[in-house]
Amino acid sequence: MDQRVAYMRKALRLAERGRGRVSPNPLVGAVIVRDGQVVGTGAHLRLGGAHAEVNALAQAGELARGATLYVTLEPCCVHGRTPPCTDALIAAGIRRVECALVDPDPRVNGRGIELLREAGIQVDVGLESAAAERQNAGYLKHRRCGLPWVTLKLAQSADGRIATAAGDSRWISGELSRRWVHRARSRVDAVMVGAGTVLADDPQLTVRHVRGRDPRPLIVDGKLRVPLAARLLQRPGAVLITSAANPPAAYAAFQERGVEVWTFPAEDGLVDLRAVLRQAAAAGITHVLLEGGAHLAAQALVARVVDEVHLLIAPMLLGTGIGSIADLHIRRLCQALRLDEVHVRRLGPDLIYTAKVRYPCSPG
Repeated sequence: MDQRVAYMRKALRLAERGRGRVSPNPLVGAVIVRDGQVVGTGAHLRLGGAHAEVNALAQAGELARGATLYVTLEPCCVHGRTPPCTDALIAAGIRRVECALVDPDPRVNGRGIELLREAGIQVDVGLESAAAERQNAGYLKHRRCGLPWVTLKLAQSADGRIATAAGDSRWISGELSRRWVHRARSRVDAVMVGAGTVLADDPQLTVRHVRGRDPRPLIVDGKLRVPLAARLLQRPGAVLITSAANPPAAYAAFQERGVEVWTFPAEDGLVDLRAVLRQAAAAGITHVLLEGGAHLAAQALVARVVDEVHLLIAPMLLGTGIGSIADLHIRRLCQALRLDEVHVRRLGPDLIYTAKVRYPCSPG
């Protein structure tokens, strides 16, 4: 393996240490190399804390002078929660920077690289860029499109059911799969469900089986069917998403309980999910985990706002029951939504099927 690639992959591994802790900031890892030896490493570990480059410089000390920095994202050049990393790199005497990606944040977007070059530092961009894109998919989409990354999670039987005909769904997936889901929740900013799921299961959607933060709950309820006592609505930061056609008096009791209410245009009670996600992005949400139910899943797929799916498939057959996804209005195979970049792994008796969604006639 090219040693440069090895150093950047080390930086990518370091960046993962900030997963679930730094959003809406990006995951960033940094490695400083001098004379073929790693002299400093760092990662962005908490929101408001020192950036990866600064942590790596602190570890390297005077050995940073004349060294090469491998970093997974363009160094920042603006005063935010911390001073600019470009200033620190220039002051430390870094000679060369290998950067995986340009930061699309409009406050940066190449300006950090430009400032380093103006200071006489050689900067090369693109090493392990595909891996860096995957790692920061939520941040990059948020900055480029003004939308969060959306992951649809479905736990279903082998014949595609999320519950029996009588509505019994606990538990389709096994214990290891449920632990995996809790870890996935700990790594996103928000979890979204529909009114049907709240009415059927009254879920908590917290992180319990692993250590990590709870995601912000978003409840989509165009017709205001969920009860005020629903457990999700007792959570700090809960958001009730409903139709703008509902009079304010209809949801005033929720607001009095501290629930934030977002209203949007709706057709037959179905809110505009793309508009919902734009507001979520404006609130600093970069990654949403959509956990159900079947109608919200279908609505999101029809609206083309789902980026990837996690299918947890249990080795059981339910026959007639509740399907995992409602009608997508697909009548011909050429209209089917295709899944790309498919990865399958086993967790106990279950299979976890992860893939990107590709929409018909869509770019890419």
